[in-house]
Amino acid sequence: MNAFGLTQIALILSSTTMISSLQCNHLPLQRRKVIENSLQLLDKMGEKFPQQCLREKMPFRFPTQVLQPRQKETVGVAIEEIFQHIFYIFSKNLTLAAWDGTALDQFQNGLYLQIEQLEACVIKKHIQHCWSKEVSRLILKKYFQKIDCFLKDKQYDLCSWEISRAEIRRCLQLIDKMTRKL
Repeated sequence: MNAFGLTQIALILSSTTMISSLQCNHLPLQRRKVIENSLQLLDKMGEKFPQQCLREKMPFRFPTQVLQPRQKETVGVAIEEIFQHIFYIFSKNLTLAAWDGTALDQFQNGLYLQIEQLEACVIKKHIQHCWSKEVSRLILKKYFQKIDCFLKDKQYDLCSWEISRAEIRRCLQLIDKMTRKL
């Protein structure tokens, strides 16, 4: 390959890196918009919280320590992990949820796109270091497993989905609150 061809490849690679860096720099603003939109879609998916489900509420207790701002990048990694868990839960047996399908699809699509953007930025910034990574991941996994087991134990009935939807709403509100502090 001649020097001109190598120069063209170098220019393409550097502009791709610059464009993706710009996207990563705007990620906190995008994330706030995604969270805001996700909260609206969670509301739109279903009606008000059913009164008959109040007695079944569970104290899941979101582990806020995983969002404590050590570095912006580590919080981004934690949020990516949280979004992946939420996406997984809302990709399960939703037949008894009785939610607006369009709002649910939009909610899932928004999470998926945000996960892809976060993954790209995390990889580009080489944040695969230990962000207390394994400890935080295990804490998050345990939290989301509680929700998942609750849904399974209740056989994915209407109340279990409504309680899970309310919990995910609280989770997203906490993420929003923490990211605004950064």
